[in-house]
Amino acid sequence: MEVLAEPRLEAERTRAGERLLLPLVGLTCAACARRVECALADLPGIEGIAVDLVGERAELVLGPQAPETAAIVARIREAGFGVRERTACLRIRGMSCASCAGRIERALRRVPGVLEASVDLLSESAQVRHLAQAVTVFRLVEAIREAGYDAAPEAPSERGAERAEAAERTVRAREALAVAAALLLTLPLLLPMAAFAAGRHLHLPPWLELLLGAPVQFVLGARFYRAAWGALRAGTGNMDLLVALGTTAAYAYSLALWLALGEAAAGRLYVEASAVVVTMVLLGRWLEARAKAEASRALRELARLAPERARILRAGREVEVAVEEVAIGDLVVVRPGERVPVDARIREGESELDESLLTGESLPVRRGPGDRVIAGSLNGTGLLRCVAERVGEDTTLARIRELVARAQIGKAPVQRLVDRISAVFVPVVVAIACSTFVGWLLSGHGLDQALPAAVAVLVIACPCALGLATPAALVAGVGAAARAGILVRDIEALERAQAVDTVAFDKTGTLTRGAPVLVAVRPLEGDPESLLRLAAAAQQGSEHPFARATLAAASERGLALCAVETFEARPGLGLVARVDGRVVRIGREELLAEAGIDTAPLEEAASRAAGAGRSLAWVAIDQKPAGLLAFEDALRPQAAEAVAELRARGLRIVLLSGDRRAVAERVARRLGIAEVFAPLLPEEKVATIRDLRARGRTVAMVGDGINDAPALAAADLGIAMGSGTDVAIAAAGFTLMRPDPRLVPAALSIARATRRTIRQNLFWAFLYNLLALPLAALGFLTPAVAGSAMALSSLSVVLNALRLARWRPDFGTAA
Repeated sequence: MEVLAEPRLEAERTRAGERLLLPLVGLTCAACARRVECALADLPGIEGIAVDLVGERAELVLGPQAPETAAIVARIREAGFGVRERTACLRIRGMSCASCAGRIERALRRVPGVLEASVDLLSESAQVRHLAQAVTVFRLVEAIREAGYDAAPEAPSERGAERAEAAERTVRAREALAVAAALLLTLPLLLPMAAFAAGRHLHLPPWLELLLGAPVQFVLGARFYRAAWGALRAGTGNMDLLVALGTTAAYAYSLALWLALGEAAAGRLYVEASAVVVTMVLLGRWLEARAKAEASRALRELARLAPERARILRAGREVEVAVEEVAIGDLVVVRPGERVPVDARIREGESELDESLLTGESLPVRRGPGDRVIAGSLNGTGLLRCVAERVGEDTTLARIRELVARAQIGKAPVQRLVDRISAVFVPVVVAIACSTFVGWLLSGHGLDQALPAAVAVLVIACPCALGLATPAALVAGVGAAARAGILVRDIEALERAQAVDTVAFDKTGTLTRGAPVLVAVRPLEGDPESLLRLAAAAQQGSEHPFARATLAAASERGLALCAVETFEARPGLGLVARVDGRVVRIGREELLAEAGIDTAPLEEAASRAAGAGRSLAWVAIDQKPAGLLAFEDALRPQAAEAVAELRARGLRIVLLSGDRRAVAERVARRLGIAEVFAPLLPEEKVATIRDLRARGRTVAMVGDGINDAPALAAADLGIAMGSGTDVAIAAAGFTLMRPDPRLVPAALSIARATRRTIRQNLFWAFLYNLLALPLAALGFLTPAVAGSAMALSSLSVVLNALRLARWRPDFGTAA
């Protein structure tokens, strides 16, 4: 559902061949996906095809005889669809003549995903037109190097990125304007219906109805005609064809009636029916487009998590380069407060790194020589020199992006059922209408009887209720959910929520607050408040999470703090400060040992606290051990109630965490969760989800961090905390707009209610049509009666959907 921010979706080697992902444009329904599959199925060398309607992309498995990417794209365009393209600019070194340029062009064109390559010998540069998401700059550079030359990507143009984002905003604004215009033109057409409901009779002049309806039908609804024509050329039917056929029949009959009767046709036209259908379908698709735009924005933010520039040491000098130019083995310099550009191993220096976005660990982690650091993690106060081990698309961050995108391939939505039925329904209706027209003529009746009967068939088959069934229920259900703080991304999420029998929770930031809280003060001598007052005063100059937790605890207790006289941060160890004439040391045990302070008196209490899964800060005052501060990631107050609610519904609850096992087990015991998987890396979370699904479970994953995003996408249903990262939200089917775990069972409730309403609406919509078709064909229904039946079907659908507007979350009951 997006124009993505270049996650790693390049062609990759497998035993079965090469995989190529094609970003498609123009998919609107399952019939479109089938057309793409059929268009590519007879190409030689295509060993497998999977079309992702939601993500608007197709994954191909290419054999040895597969055609070039350009030929594949040409076949897609012949089927009436497009592909998203990008242009990459490369700097090339080592060319000496025109034959060098030709050799590089041929090497680039052989890369799966490349459409065209042009090499300029004079400027020593190349422009490569390729499929968006299907190939990375690194793969292009690799191909040039394999051909015997050196290459590097040109620095991205911020102005170009701004232009692309501005173009996207323009398109979205144009779509919003189209919806607004359709609403403004359609509302006056509904005045007679509103007056009738109020017991009054009001008819607009026929010419005014036709004048208001014409722009809606033929300008704003032109997209349906184009899509319908594409479906007809492919020999199939879809929702667009139903909309175009039914609304055109209603409008054309109304026009003919006015031309024949003039002002006497007032009250007998069906212009409002066609306008309402077009407007509601436009509205539904605009809402879907907004969701796609939000998803693409979130994935762009994920790409920005990694820094664009890196500092490396070359010939003893510190040089700043584009992160794409960092090679394995380079010595990377990471200054305090910067993000790590690549996966690396520390050679020199110590620091504490915030890896919470990637590992789920809520507290900064101390790293020193020999330890690995992850691209995207935030360095603390130390200066690090690291040897690059994984660069480009092999970093942990890049693999997370790839997992998110890969896990979304091949999920079949319930909405495809409508299009499968439509593919049969449309030709059947057309055949019935034609047969009706011919049959009446052959039976000796005139055109004045044959034409109304045929038009009645088409009008009764107009997918008014069919077009309203999904958007009306979605607008009502999603609106009710939004009022409760639940954002539903799309109809597929509603479908997957129906069968959920297992809920997997992330710990940090989901069931817990995601920030340390001071839970115990253990003085060696004296009272806890005295130790807390001195420790809090000493940490007034620190931004460490433990310092913030200590200061918050002192503030809650109303403690007055002395001013800090001197302050020294000791990266990776803690701090030393002078407060009220006393020297206070707070931090790791090593900080005290380094100063020659005996820590033995505190070791027993420290062992007990660590065994309970708590993190510690050791405190010494004037060269003597003074006590311990114990911290933990506090539970959200609603977590226990949420877990109890889900268990009361018979759901299986599991806990997945990147944190230490002791910490995860302590949280699980307090919440009554029996199954714990910890510690887990992002890939291991995905593997655990897949294992649960392989055992026949339908899994909902609840998380908030980037490290949860692959698992959210791999689960049958992803539920993201709105307090979490944009990437987690983009990978999820549901987003909880406030960090209240009780919204998880509420989300399942509204999803099931909305899905149930959609199915009811579709049932009634088809039932009205199917019961009335034979009556219309036999002449028992005039177009006016057919229009009334059509309006009644629409009314029943809307009223049924409006029941959802009364939905409210019922916390505390096992609904």
